[in-house]
Amino acid sequence: MRQTRGVRKIYVIGIGAGDPDHLTLQAAKAIGRTNVFFLLDKGEAKQSLIDLRERIIRAYSHPHKRIVEGRDPDRDRTPADYTGTIADWRSRRARVIEDLIGEHLKDEEIGSFLVWGDPALYDSTIAILEEILARQETTFAYEVIPGISSVSALAAKHRIGLNRVGQPFQVTTGRRLAEGWPEGADDVVVMLDAQQAFTAYPDAEIYWGAYVGTEDELLASGRVADVAEQIVTTRTEARQRHGWIMDTYLLRRDPASPRPDPASPRPERVDGD
Repeated sequence: MRQTRGVRKIYVIGIGAGDPDHLTLQAAKAIGRTNVFFLLDKGEAKQSLIDLRERIIRAYSHPHKRIVEGRDPDRDRTPADYTGTIADWRSRRARVIEDLIGEHLKDEEIGSFLVWGDPALYDSTIAILEEILARQETTFAYEVIPGISSVSALAAKHRIGLNRVGQPFQVTTGRRLAEGWPEGADDVVVMLDAQQAFTAYPDAEIYWGAYVGTEDELLASGRVADVAEQIVTTRTEARQRHGWIMDTYLLRRDPASPRPDPASPRPERVDGD
């Protein structure tokens, strides 16, 4: 990031799926240059997420860095209007972050947000910073530093490729998968699946992982009909034990298999994570 006199700088740093060794050299150097780290507290149940960030900061930052925390706004996990609810939550989150930047980041200093996985994949930090800049009340320059996503970490743990020869794959959410299998892809990576939508596809192969890259890592694979009950039980117990869960999976079907009827019943949705 080019230094400009008087301008505050922000790094959005991807820190991987949970293993501190997944930190890239670029990310480690950015952490070493940072003056202020911004952390959003998600509550006592998710304190381990803050703890890991602080562990990374201690390992790679300089002695004079500062760490400031803000309270992450709550949001409805089962909204009737999903898009509107997310937009409202992002705006409230943007106000929290803007206040942190305004109060704690001085001219010519560098502030950083440590983002799980990769900031470009199902994360709101980039959009929130753009919203803050669009209001023209707080100014700064920012740079995004990519990280190892939970998707790439999952594939590595299962020793698989995400795509088959000459074929595309799609990354989507459990909410979208519950509405039907995506058109044009037989390999689907699913994130944020609180409703466990994979259970609607018993003939597909699944490669599932939770807390990938951490000491609490859980893995399972096989035909959905054979392993779905195991995954559902394991997931439920893990979420109760930790108070939160981050899981991802690849769902793979035979290109020659019959397509599911889009009008067939979908799994009942449950509370999100």
